[in-house]
Amino acid sequence: MQNKLYLNNSLISIEMDSLDNIPIVATSISILARFIFMYLIWKNKSKNSYSLIFCILSIISSSMWIYYSVEIDNFPIIFRSSSEILLLLISSIYIIYNKLNT
Repeated sequence: MQNKLYLNNSLISIEMDSLDNIPIVATSISILARFIFMYLIWKNKSKNSYSLIFCILSIISSSMWIYYSVEIDNFPIIFRSSSEILLLLISSIYIIYNKLNT
């Protein structure tokens, strides 16, 4: 399937099949990044307040993305944001646990 976009009287073709892969790849990279963040927190036994603030702000941001993606019915964003919230909650709990036990 091809969509055609006209720009300055010249024809540009966009392959929709290649665009369909972008949400899947972006979601995978985002979730992988969260696992790396969690590993670094665990490895360093982090109790850093900045990491906790980052987690909280990211949870708020992801919650907003979930609301938006439900409204536009976009499953890749819903999945990414839901996964991110879960992983960030785990990270936040671990950081708070480390803060309380030192």
